[in-house]
Amino acid sequence: MSYAIVKTGGKQYRVEKGQSLLVERLHVDDGANVELEPLLYVDGSDVVDADGLSQVTVQARVVGHERGPKLRIVKFKPKRGYKRRTGHRQELTRLEVTDITLAARRKRAAAKKAPAAEEAVAPVAEEAAVATGASEAAASATGASEAGATASAPEASESAPDGTATAEDTTAEDADTTTAEDTTAEDADTPTPESSNGS
Repeated sequence: MSYAIVKTGGKQYRVEKGQSLLVERLHVDDGANVELEPLLYVDGSDVVDADGLSQVTVQARVVGHERGPKLRIVKFKPKRGYKRRTGHRQELTRLEVTDITLAARRKRAAAKKAPAAEEAVAPVAEEAAVATGASEAAASATGASEAGATASAPEASESAPDGTATAEDTTAEDADTTTAEDTTAEDADTPTPESSNGS
């Protein structure tokens, strides 16, 4: 069973579909349809209030305009000869609730799930982008170091023709060069013709 709490004329009423009720006078013609302001909607265990009330509509039809029962008002002040008697009948409107509907909530639930799924996918995409950027940066750094090593090798090989001796050339020159002391020692060990004749 579903019902709604509506507000009209400064009062609240519990209404169901097909129910007839008297409310404060509404300035509409007989037979006109009016929409009442819902404050709460209950359908079994499903309760809708607050923001969900925008999906609830309560339609009613104006059956007719009536006047409430006669109310007697008496005013009396003793010893002063003051007596007043008046009456009052409240202006009312009889309504018949024709429909209480709740818009499809499945669409709203699907609309809520879609942003949640997008929010869950967004961090994963960001992490993948960061990982891809890091790998690209590492690859570019490796390429730069290899390029630097390749560029330094030709410079080392080109330095020999300019007159700069390499380590191998220096070793060969040292092996072929004899010092003055070695030459003097060899001359001292070789006998001269004069010394051989005197002996």
